[in-house]
Amino acid sequence: MNTASTVYIVLGLFLAGGVYSFWRQKLPTGVVVLLGIGALMAFGAGLMSL
Repeated sequence: MNTASTVYIVLGLFLAGGVYSFWRQKLPTGVVVLLGIGALMAFGAGLMSL
């Protein structure tokens, strides 16, 4: 496991926590979906670089 994959996985998990937090605060759906897509992309990039 290299540094880049670790950073992307941690970033994806951090953004996923933000998705959960924003959803609990009842923010607009578009914001939550956009953040969720970013979280999935970052987590996926980390997994693909393993």
